[in-house]
Amino acid sequence: MAILLGKVHGSLARAGKVKNQTPKVEAQEKAKKPTGRAKKREMYNRRIVSNATTINGKRRLNPAPVK
Repeated sequence: MAILLGKVHGSLARAGKVKNQTPKVEAQEKAKKPTGRAKKREMYNRRIVSNATTINGKRRLNPAPVK
C-alpha cells in the first residue's frame, strides 16, 4: 500500500528566490524597551490613563469605530 504525500507548489529549484533577490539592509540601532515595573507602568498609562471613558462609563480596550 502506497503512502500519499502532499504536493509541493512549484519546483524546489526556485526555493528562496525572493529572499536572495532582496537587497541586504543593516539593522538600525534602537532604544531598548522597558522591562518589569517600567513596562507595566507604560501599559497602564497606554490602556487606562490615556483612554477616556465612554458615555456609559465603561472603558473599551479595543473599541469598534463609531459610525
